[in-house]
Amino acid sequence: MIPREFFIASLKTFFAPVAPFFDDPAVTDILINGPFTIHVERRGVLERTNARFESEDALLAALRNAAQFMGRPLGPDHPILEGRLPDGSRIEAVLPPVAPEGPVVSIRRFAKETLTIDRLLQFESLSLEGAQALGAMVVGKLNVVVSGGTGSGKTSLLNALSAFVPEGERIVVIEDARELQVQRPHVVNLEARPADAKGRGAVTIRDLFKATLRLRPDRIFVGELRGGEAMEFIQAATSGHGGCMATLHASHPMDALRRLETMGLMSDVLMPLEALRQQVGSAVEIVVQTSRLPDGSRRVTHITEVLGWDSQRGVFVANDIFHRLVEQSADGHFNPGDLVPTGHLLKRVDRLREHGHDLPASVYDAARGHGTG
Repeated sequence: MIPREFFIASLKTFFAPVAPFFDDPAVTDILINGPFTIHVERRGVLERTNARFESEDALLAALRNAAQFMGRPLGPDHPILEGRLPDGSRIEAVLPPVAPEGPVVSIRRFAKETLTIDRLLQFESLSLEGAQALGAMVVGKLNVVVSGGTGSGKTSLLNALSAFVPEGERIVVIEDARELQVQRPHVVNLEARPADAKGRGAVTIRDLFKATLRLRPDRIFVGELRGGEAMEFIQAATSGHGGCMATLHASHPMDALRRLETMGLMSDVLMPLEALRQQVGSAVEIVVQTSRLPDGSRRVTHITEVLGWDSQRGVFVANDIFHRLVEQSADGHFNPGDLVPTGHLLKRVDRLREHGHDLPASVYDAARGHGTG
């Protein structure tokens, strides 16, 4: 076996054209569209760079080296590569013939400094009252889904929220590629594994879920829900494993619930649609919506309580507890607004009080102002 330090040195050589971006803390994404077109995202804004690989062969050599480091097949029969580089960056590459114009690569970099709630408050991604409410919800073991688009800060927010989990609890983390940095002492990290070049040895998220339920978890965290494994998450969240947390891609809290429904249908569990919707409405108790706004900033826009599925009206029932009022004037001036209480009270507030926590006073003040408190 080749020593890890040799791989790291060779990767630096092969990826030399983009090496400066790995050293720039402001760069969050490196996007390679063939050997001669390279963009980066810096502080939320995409920009084209002058960096380039010598040739397509040079870029392919770098990707083969990365695949060898990760122990994953790459070639015409396996044209998609997904995994982590030695520094923890996530890489996704698509090769010809699937990408006919040349290899396409996306490298997502993660800050070496773990993002905390205090940092989110400094960035104004979250309000103090919103953070206090989320802290009480996490301690109260409500099941939370963090929803958002690509690059909206879902994983960073889940990392930060993990700091609210009481230290005596055991957390099992399930991921495709390890990204979460859970800020608690008792954490078990499990990572899925693709099949080798001969199609052997695959371990899926669903396999890990089945193992997790026998590992005595107090809480289950899933890095990202993408497909049929959502059914395992739904069933775990409705079978006594309170405080489950996960991320998924969606642009609004209601879209997040509909996506969970769709992903549940992708599983091999045969369940009537109405029953599945009832389970989704029962499993997910809080949706935290993140968005990347027009100015490139990443903000929490909704903290929403899910109240279940209304079979008569055919809709999920939910109330926004906090909402960000984003405004853009006619002259183009952008105001990200504040994350403020809506006037709706959390129906599950007794769960928070059982754990010695409560909502901030501003939530009750807003409810009295709207005649609901």
